[in-house]
Amino acid sequence: MSGTQVKEIRRAYGFDEVSIAPGEVTVNPEMTNTDFSVDGITLSTPVLAAAMDAIVDPVFSREMHRLGGLAVMNLEGVQTRYEDPGDVLSEIAKTPQEEVTSLLQKLYTAPIRDDLIGRRVKEMKEGGARCAVSVTPATTKRLAPIAAEAGADVIVVQSTVTTARHLSSSTRGLVFSDLLEMINVPILVGNCVSYDVALELMSTGVHGVLVGIGPGAACTTREVTGVGVPQVTATLDCAAARDEHFRLTGRYVPIITDGGIRTGGDLCKAFACGADAVMLGTPLAQAKEAPGKGHNWGMANPHPALPRGTRVSVGVKGSLEQILFGPTSLNDGTQNLIGALQVCMGMVGAQSIREMHEAEIMVAPSIKTEGKHYQLGLN
Repeated sequence: MSGTQVKEIRRAYGFDEVSIAPGEVTVNPEMTNTDFSVDGITLSTPVLAAAMDAIVDPVFSREMHRLGGLAVMNLEGVQTRYEDPGDVLSEIAKTPQEEVTSLLQKLYTAPIRDDLIGRRVKEMKEGGARCAVSVTPATTKRLAPIAAEAGADVIVVQSTVTTARHLSSSTRGLVFSDLLEMINVPILVGNCVSYDVALELMSTGVHGVLVGIGPGAACTTREVTGVGVPQVTATLDCAAARDEHFRLTGRYVPIITDGGIRTGGDLCKAFACGADAVMLGTPLAQAKEAPGKGHNWGMANPHPALPRGTRVSVGVKGSLEQILFGPTSLNDGTQNLIGALQVCMGMVGAQSIREMHEAEIMVAPSIKTEGKHYQLGLN
């Protein structure tokens, strides 16, 4: 079944679950290559840590680099508003649930300090680590050059819904082609969920596109605004746009599936649907190195007028290394995510992420529960 047929069936019936059919050739997982490359930067672990204050601080960023991935710091979060963000993060973690949204709205009114942007970038890069930072379209022209000058290796321009065209009260709004001339580092843009928008974003010259609106555990955008697309459909559509852009121009623009991934199975299906890398939030918020102390909250949660997120208690499951590479004694797929990917790649005969895109997928809404009566306590 082709990707196009899968999309048509999904739209008709509203199914979200996708099964990866075993291939005719298997590959030793040790022979698989999970490298992800964007504009000359190659990661051996195709995972970006989401730009959430509960996940990424300089210490976490350096550990993510050591493990082959890339952490993205929110330049509009507490790290750039407070001299000592640790105290602020502790206060957020300890506040009762019914009071936390008001607290977040208050704490995020402190001004963003330009000097802290440069300092945090330098702290993230200690020991030779790579540094990625996230900005919203409204602040990109002011904050991105400061971060780039301080040594940021990747700039992520991120909002709930992104297109190549922005209405602005300024004389000239954010134009990605202008930004690319202004900043000589890879620029990733998101988030989008449709073929046409992804194709238009790629045509501006950006180096990567983030995919997903509303699937995150801490995000309430779908409930508050009604905007969102199931993540499988979004990934399939944007992957098709990437392939079409490559056919037309010869330039490969990777897509990064962002949100809704909880287990190794979720991660594997994202790659089978066409992702070149994934951005993880809650799974990494469960690492003992994460500054949220077992909690997570989204970038849109502190909005002063219309919050679109909630603080969720996710607990601490282990070290970042355990979550990504094991070892694990858990059997629920929440640890050793990269090991799960490598084994899955071996099962479907894929030696690389690009070959993983060729895995056969099919709509299978009951694949998780098929034959699992004892696990579900039904017997």
